[in-house]
Amino acid sequence: MKYFIICLSFLLLLPGTTSKKIIDKPIIFNEERNQLTLEYLSNHYGLVQDLPTIIPKMIVLHWTEIPTLQKSFEAFYNVKLPDWRSEIKSSSSLNVSSQFLVDQDGTIYRLMDETTMARQVIGLNHCAIGIENVGGTSQMPLTKAQIKANIRLVKYLAKKYDIDYLIGHYEYTNFEGHELWLEKDDTYRTKKVDPGSDFLNAVKEGTKKLKFKPTPPNIMH
Repeated sequence: MKYFIICLSFLLLLPGTTSKKIIDKPIIFNEERNQLTLEYLSNHYGLVQDLPTIIPKMIVLHWTEIPTLQKSFEAFYNVKLPDWRSEIKSSSSLNVSSQFLVDQDGTIYRLMDETTMARQVIGLNHCAIGIENVGGTSQMPLTKAQIKANIRLVKYLAKKYDIDYLIGHYEYTNFEGHELWLEKDDTYRTKKVDPGSDFLNAVKEGTKKLKFKPTPPNIMH
């Protein structure tokens, strides 16, 4: 019994659940990635910091458009962007990442510290926790298990942090002109559609009791 209690203490259980846990599956976050993240904060947001930390104010939902957990994980694992990401590499060689990755079966993996900046959403990385979901293609759409897992994870994060917004990646440009928007490069934008409006709305419906602020209307485009 004592051994069982000790083992159980190491499980990172989500609030309100007894069997769902967050599994730590860390990407590389060495001194090089630390320095690149600090440079990103300074160059893009004008934030000069000693540590690459964020104050979370929003949660951003994504899809990977990659069909497996392992390949999705490998996309974020290395410190620097691969050469084929030329459309964003000119802005920084820092690889994209996310704090969380959710597999098709709903298993939740934590890739990095929740309050360390991940390069995942232009203009808002300094205040955003990202949740990537494996899949998102016509051959491998996101699943009901992922919806349920995202709802649990959003509730967990909202209990820990002062979260104001829950958005889809495709909504990020709605924040241009908002007080949270800090991007200094007016030419640095990408077109996004993830995680799809149906998925986002399902997660929003499942977390509506948290009363997040509505996403600002898109008045800039």
